[in-house]
Amino acid sequence: MRADAKPTILALAAIAALNVACEKPAAVAPPPTEVYVTEVVQKDVPTYLELVGQTAGFQDVEIRARVEGFLETMNFREGTFVRPGALLYTIDRKPLEAILAAARADQATAEARLAKANNDVTRYTPLAAKQAVSQQELDDARSAQDAARSEVEAAKAQVEKSALDLTYTRVTAPIGGLIGVTAVKPGNLVGRGENTLLTTISQIDPIVFRVGVTEADYLRVRKRAAEGGGDAREGMDIQLTLADNSQYVHKGRLGPVERAVDPTTGTLGIQLEFPNPQQLLRPGQYGRARILLETRPGAILVPQRAVQELQNLRSVAVVDASGKVGFRNVTVGQRVDSLWVVNEGLKPGDRVVVEGLQRIRDGQTVVAKPAPAPTDAPGSVAAAEPKASEAK
Repeated sequence: MRADAKPTILALAAIAALNVACEKPAAVAPPPTEVYVTEVVQKDVPTYLELVGQTAGFQDVEIRARVEGFLETMNFREGTFVRPGALLYTIDRKPLEAILAAARADQATAEARLAKANNDVTRYTPLAAKQAVSQQELDDARSAQDAARSEVEAAKAQVEKSALDLTYTRVTAPIGGLIGVTAVKPGNLVGRGENTLLTTISQIDPIVFRVGVTEADYLRVRKRAAEGGGDAREGMDIQLTLADNSQYVHKGRLGPVERAVDPTTGTLGIQLEFPNPQQLLRPGQYGRARILLETRPGAILVPQRAVQELQNLRSVAVVDASGKVGFRNVTVGQRVDSLWVVNEGLKPGDRVVVEGLQRIRDGQTVVAKPAPAPTDAPGSVAAAEPKASEAK
């Protein structure tokens, strides 16, 4: 080897060593993204119509004073239940007793006049035949007889009216039910110029729940009632949720429907009837009635958190058997607890991503892990409270 070649070889070796030292290590591929998935649920889902309304008495009767007089007694405890025919109030009888006595005296006077007129006709009839008296006198006697007879009838009618007014001094309950607070206390003058309102009695077993429905919802209710067969009013499943969100124990039935649609609100009034043997419900309470319209067999449901919405389009991320992600547009229906009913876009067996949606993209391969069951998972769809107003 020549002496001048040795430094060249050393320089090349140094450069090669320097290049090796400067080379970067090969990049390590990141691990696949982990996501949590759940399989779609398939089961029968009931469809409900939920309506807000207010209770009212099955029959509300206003108790009014029918005669004028001072209110003497009040014979019931306000806010309690009264039986039919129970004595509620008494009105001072003395003025009406005096009127009745005067009417009976007038009747007696009229009957005395009638008796005299009858005697005159009886006496003048044979005399007129013998021309002992004129025909004019007989005609006058007969006219007086007719007038006296009319006076007697009028007097009898006045006696009957006075006797009837006297019975109105005892105000009784026409029906059994819950009686309200009295509007007039004893000692007040009632019935002067008008039939004074005293109180109101409500029959609350059964009790009425009044709601307003749209024309479309009314048609759905009527179709559901017609499908029940037999007595359509008995065949419907109507539940009532009270103001404290508790479920009323008795099921209701469809009652009377208003004659026409209200033009100001565009709704139709419907009465729902609920048994009320424990008198838990009172008139004026608010609540929500649920009417079972249909049961959708084999509906597909997914958790609400698995559904993304962008510009009125809803989509879910589906992971296939190989771990590949695919986004699908879906059409959702009603809500059932924490789930959406999916009308279109999914099929039984699909697995949807419920956690990690922000870290994935279409076509990406991921590691799918089963999502933990939510602590508020419903025990059954039948116990759910769907919202009828959700967009289809």
